[in-house]
Amino acid sequence: MSSFRGSRRRRFMRPRYCVICAESAPIDYKDIDTLRRFMTRPGKIRPRRQTGLCGKHQRALAVAVKRARHIALLPFTSD
Repeated sequence: MSSFRGSRRRRFMRPRYCVICAESAPIDYKDIDTLRRFMTRPGKIRPRRQTGLCGKHQRALAVAVKRARHIALLPFTSD
């Protein structure tokens, strides 16, 4: 019988804050460097629990990424 109960560690979680709200900068589909920060290596949009964005800015981010993909500023997938 293994004793996993005693070996569990509690990790300290910092409170998350929305980076876009803190910077008070609008999300623009032409700002590729900012958009790539919120994407995975294969080109998927990171979920809100990973990015730490508020719901309003996560939706705006998704729209901006999709617009940038549509006009070929961002790839749909990685090669």
